[in-house]
Amino acid sequence: MNWNGILIGAISFLIIGIFHPLVIKGEYYFGVKIWWAFLIAGIIFGVWACLTPSIFWSAILGVASFSSFWGILEVFHQRERVRKGWFPKNPNRR
Repeated sequence: MNWNGILIGAISFLIIGIFHPLVIKGEYYFGVKIWWAFLIAGIIFGVWACLTPSIFWSAILGVASFSSFWGILEVFHQRERVRKGWFPKNPNRR
């Protein structure tokens, strides 16, 4: 029995779940200027995925890469959610 598909799905679910609070906290503490960190992480994970010989780990790293790229867009969306009052604004950040 091959469990790789189930494991990749479960780990993908966890990675996506981890990126949600990373976007929220990143925007709270750093604002939208945190987008470049998501870009760098996405590029690093993407290159690493291409260089990894294991299909299992390559898939996991690919999910992390594109979750990072998705985080760039979500940081800007998070700014709008904060502007609308759906999330708290950091009073210590201008």
